[in-house]
Amino acid sequence: MKDLSGRIILASASPRRKELLEKAGLDFDVLPADIDESKIRAASPRLLVKRLSRAKARAIDRADGAVIGADTVVVYGGRVYGKPHTKDNAVAMLSKLCGRWHSVYTGVTVVYGGRETCFCVRSRVKLKALSIAQIADYVDEINPIDKAGAYGIQDGRLVEKYKGSYTNIVGLPMEKLSDALGRAGVIDD
Repeated sequence: MKDLSGRIILASASPRRKELLEKAGLDFDVLPADIDESKIRAASPRLLVKRLSRAKARAIDRADGAVIGADTVVVYGGRVYGKPHTKDNAVAMLSKLCGRWHSVYTGVTVVYGGRETCFCVRSRVKLKALSIAQIADYVDEINPIDKAGAYGIQDGRLVEKYKGSYTNIVGLPMEKLSDALGRAGVIDD
């Protein structure tokens, strides 16, 4: 991909999103958005991640390039799981998710040239069935405090199988993002 805008801003501190954009060959800067995510509510996970990504993208005031905002949540049994606050919270999350199918939603907003594109991608994931001791060992070793649902597909340890976009589960659905950036004239495929 060739970056036509001269400047892309990733409004996220996520090392995984940064890595995905680097692998795509994009030239970009990282400028994490400073928003209070706890104040943003929505009636559905799909709407929630879209609102969060929009708030992040809009928080970065740049007229000279494109801004990408993104947010990911995990949903199981009607409950939204974001990032755990503590290791104990991570163990509790994973004890609910292990051995079960759940959904991963990522909302993405691209702001460029006074225009805005916002979308959501959903993937399905089944984690391996693990004992509490195995979960606690995983949390101690990986320390997944910065990961929605307290795990990362990219570490190759917990995910048994998945359906949908792998990069969505990592935190940035590159297939759909590339399409959105191309349609906005930000990149040339």
